[in-house]
Parts: sequence; structure tokens; C-alpha cells
Amino acid sequence: MCVKCGAALGISGDAGAKSKVAASLLGIFLGALGVHKFYLGYTKAALVMLLVSVIGGVITLGVAAWIVGLVGFIEGIIYLTKSDDDFATTYVHAERQWF
Repeated sequence: MCVKCGAALGISGDAGAKSKVAASLLGIFLGALGVHKFYLGYTKAALVMLLVSVIGGVITLGVAAWIVGLVGFIEGIIYLTKSDDDFATTYVHAERQWF
């Protein structure tokens, strides 16, 4: 906050902000389990990914888990390509849960 006018100077320094790099790496390496969604606080979306991977993976002999893993990988890459401020605005503050 500006001490003269009270305007917000930026959101990248928020105390509760989530790390873009951490969310990206979790999405790339553990995306099939929805770990990056749990990290960002999207419990419902994370549970959907986890259940589709585990239960759907058993039923489809791993195809569903592979597809959900690909979604997590793509989301991890998308997180990495965003600027820090854009990531915080889109995924932390606006809570956009998918792509």
C-alpha cells in the first residue's frame, strides 16, 4: 500500500501467496494425483483428479490416470509460463481452478 494515497502497489508480496514454481513442479511431477491443486487450496478439483486417477485408472487399466497426468503436466507448464503477478492474480486471488 502506498503510504501517501493508500493505493495497492502489487500483489506479489502477499504473505499468503503460493509459490508459482512449487505449484508448477507439483503439477508436472505429481499432477496425476492432483497434488498441485491441493497445494493451491482447490480441494474439490484435487479430489476429482485423485479419484479419476486412482479409480478410473484401475477401471481403464491406467488410461484415465495417464490422461489426468497429462492435464496436470499441462497445468504445470501453464503455471511456469505466467508472470508472478499474473499467476497470483489468476490462480491465487481469483481462484481459477482449471487451466
